[in-house]
Amino acid sequence: MSFLLPIKTTVYFNQYKKMDPASLHPRAMNYARFLTSVSAARKPSAIRMLTELQQRSPPSMISLAGGAPNPNTFPFLSCSIQMKSGDTLTFDKDMMKRALQYSASSGVPELISWMKTLQKDLHNPPTANYTAEKGQMDLCVTTGSQEGLCKVFEMLVSSGDNVLMDTPTYSGTLAALQPLGCNLINVPSDQYGMIPAGLKEVLSRWDPADVHNPHSTIPRVLYTIPNGGNPTGASMTTQRKREVYELARQYDLLIVEDDPYYFLQFDKPWAPTFLSMDVDGRIIRTDSFSKILSSGVRIGFVTGPKPLVDRVVLHIQASTMHTSTFTQLMVSQLLHSWGQQGFLNHIDEVIAFYSAQKDAMLSSADKWLKDLAEWHAPAAGMFLWIKLKGIADTQQLIMEKAVEKEVLLVPGCVFMINSSDPCSYVRAAFSLSTPQQIDVAFERLSVLIKEAL
Repeated sequence: MSFLLPIKTTVYFNQYKKMDPASLHPRAMNYARFLTSVSAARKPSAIRMLTELQQRSPPSMISLAGGAPNPNTFPFLSCSIQMKSGDTLTFDKDMMKRALQYSASSGVPELISWMKTLQKDLHNPPTANYTAEKGQMDLCVTTGSQEGLCKVFEMLVSSGDNVLMDTPTYSGTLAALQPLGCNLINVPSDQYGMIPAGLKEVLSRWDPADVHNPHSTIPRVLYTIPNGGNPTGASMTTQRKREVYELARQYDLLIVEDDPYYFLQFDKPWAPTFLSMDVDGRIIRTDSFSKILSSGVRIGFVTGPKPLVDRVVLHIQASTMHTSTFTQLMVSQLLHSWGQQGFLNHIDEVIAFYSAQKDAMLSSADKWLKDLAEWHAPAAGMFLWIKLKGIADTQQLIMEKAVEKEVLLVPGCVFMINSSDPCSYVRAAFSLSTPQQIDVAFERLSVLIKEAL
């Protein structure tokens, strides 16, 4: 087990405790050295480029290039979507034709523009005004952040590469990385996320002077979920992020900042992100609307240095072509009608709901599991990570006995690099069940634990 693994905190980097990212001098990034051979070999699709050119052209342009179907043959005419507020999103005939047609692989322009403004206002990334070659911040839309993650990994990770990550971690990340044949290296974590001293200890196996040696085995990628980590609910402190970022600079690492729970931080002010500290252009960030607008619309974003975002877009061209135009326009209309403040007001309502759910789960845990388990109150997200006392491995207890008692949780081994290792943890989600259902579930769990001891 790596979670709560003891590490001597005296190894921390005291000299960086007052580090101001704005005062750091940017370091030149050689993005080519991070690309896999597959990603480096990708070429722009001429047909995709012509299609996107046509969409930006005046009506006088006559195109015989694209193979887009004629929207007059589609059976859909128009639609209206009723909002909880009483407002209506309307797709008239012309908008409906556009919504049902192919669109740019990087995303619908007005949605891209809105999101870029949001990212700049929320994170104030140092790279916002860089040139493209030096890692200017760019952004593309993906079909949920999961697609973005998979394409980022394919771009950066080859067979045999060493990849750093805090574990336990999101099972979808393990599912995406393990088939690539890379070596996943555990970085110790606790309730405050990745431990910088642990990362330094892991990296001490290599000499940072060898980072540009093409035959070196030094990791090039570090993956982390900085807020409300899935499954642990852990959130990194600002100081830890600064220390991790400084180590990334020393060893020339790219940091994949997977942050789907950024908008589900329970307390304000929200912690600064890696993107907000990124003076070099070494952060690739994934965001998601799944937890705050709808999981079914499948809208996510990849934000990062333009040379790398461009590579993700090339992969999109060759795979999904683009995220659904309809859902992009639906979300774009909503965001433009709300404005940024309206969006943030909605976020406050979502946070209030999940905060109450979290409090209900913590209350039930105190009631039923106090002497049977250990946990830390999450600062963000949807999950409570629970260590069952006296239970070396929760797999059979959760997958067999708990199911028989009609309570579903996730055994902790699912989130481990080696899923066959014994794990005493379980993950409980407080997002969907009512407080009453949570209470009954934990009562049932307490009975099962007592029977197993």
